[in-house]
Amino acid sequence: MIADRQAFVWAYSGQLNKAKSLAQRASDLNPQPDQRGRKALIEIGPSLWDGFFGNASAARKRALEAANLSRDRDVEYGAAFALALAGESERSQTLAKDLDLRFPEDSAVQSLYLPPIRALDALNAGAPSKALDLLRASLPYDRGLPPSAAPFFIGPLYTTYVRGLAYLNAHRGPEAAGEFQKIIDARTIVVSDPVGALAHLQLGRALGLSEDKLKAKIAYQQFLTLWKDADPDIPVFIQAKKEFAALN
Repeated sequence: MIADRQAFVWAYSGQLNKAKSLAQRASDLNPQPDQRGRKALIEIGPSLWDGFFGNASAARKRALEAANLSRDRDVEYGAAFALALAGESERSQTLAKDLDLRFPEDSAVQSLYLPPIRALDALNAGAPSKALDLLRASLPYDRGLPPSAAPFFIGPLYTTYVRGLAYLNAHRGPEAAGEFQKIIDARTIVVSDPVGALAHLQLGRALGLSEDKLKAKIAYQQFLTLWKDADPDIPVFIQAKKEFAALN
């Protein structure tokens, strides 16, 4: 568990290769057939990092591998979320439907897991208004820790992050900025999940939509400072540097 926790710390700072290496070490500690569920949960982390960071093909591969290892509720949630981030809406929805069928009375599944997965798929279809509607059910639970956060650290404020993306896609800068600021202000909840770092980048984009160039530059600078040692080939990092340069 220590190795898995440290892997998230590396991922938070954009040091993806180090993070993946450490996560692989943690996964390898669970080689037995009866440890497949635990192994799958550990491997969900890297699939989500790849999804958030724009490595779509790697996210798809890892998410499907984890889902093939286990039908654990939290594994399916993480895999479906990673697949949605990677644009694989059909496969993401297959997992989401399975969760819905198997856990119709599970409040975490119905309020924290399914809404952001479905909202991401709506964004993939170019429907930000639908995404925002799908996320209404999550509003009262946004700051709640999903079961996947303990002990496997995934999922804190993902509903808030996806809502921010939906507002961005709808070109509603102030509302998007408000969502991403919530994540930045909730560091004790987010801890080292990479959404905490990416929220600074998305805040910069939201402020750019709001034509607040000075504050947008500050947000971009904060993200780039957090990622000063990041792997240079990460798509979201490359794009962030281009966007920041365009503000100057």
